[in-house]
Amino acid sequence: MSNTKRLRTHDSGLRTSAPIGVFDSGVGGLTVFREIARALPRHPLIYLGDSARVPYGTKSPQTVVRYSLEAADHLLQRGIGMLVVACNTATAAALPALQEHLTIPVIGVVEPGARAAVARTRGRIGVIATEGTVKSKAYSRAIRAIDAKVEVIECAAPLFVPLAEEGWANTHVAREVAGIYLEPLIEAGIDTLVLGCTHYPILRGTIEQVVGDAVAIVDSAETTAACVAEAIGTTGGAEPRHQFLVTDAEERFRRIASEFLAQEIDHLELVSL
Repeated sequence: MSNTKRLRTHDSGLRTSAPIGVFDSGVGGLTVFREIARALPRHPLIYLGDSARVPYGTKSPQTVVRYSLEAADHLLQRGIGMLVVACNTATAAALPALQEHLTIPVIGVVEPGARAAVARTRGRIGVIATEGTVKSKAYSRAIRAIDAKVEVIECAAPLFVPLAEEGWANTHVAREVAGIYLEPLIEAGIDTLVLGCTHYPILRGTIEQVVGDAVAIVDSAETTAACVAEAIGTTGGAEPRHQFLVTDAEERFRRIASEFLAQEIDHLELVSL
């Protein structure tokens, strides 16, 4: 069932005035947070980065499911009315379990990204993601469910996550790593590239330098935010006070998040799951 069908505003589980919970393994989900905040500037958001256990991409699916359920339960205690799984690995491994476990709507990032890629491609889509997401074949399934004729080539790019987490996105190290990861996709003739991890848009400038102008870049954060906004609708009120929660290294998160969001991070709290 598509995210849009699951998230109609008349669904009994959807409380449009409650905060939206946005969950990721670290700072990568801030790409989704940023787009939701832009789409719904008057709606409160609660961001949870499980920085004590990042990265999720090298963990087993069973472990990712457990971590995701723990994060969801914590956010539920904070009164959220919708959960956005701003992590491709967690979406691929845990979305069905989360939708079964929670009574509120849950949206992942894979399907919106797949729809955007199919809309742009001329027939050959590359996907870069974590090892866990690539092994799951979540993007291949989602893309081919929309258009079975599209060719999909998936490659793991695990070092992009620590590069983003360390704030090394625009360094020569990142460019060299990107060149190694992206060379097989470029040689395969892809015309569209899906950034299949929410950390990867932090390295978007570096990735664009490597692939060139002929390859369209798809960041599922924008399409995910559009899906959330469609479900929530317009919300009024004063400018919201967003909350940020992390499970470790709060000052490091504050520094990276402040740089990425171009604003100081208030209301940052260290939590245990």
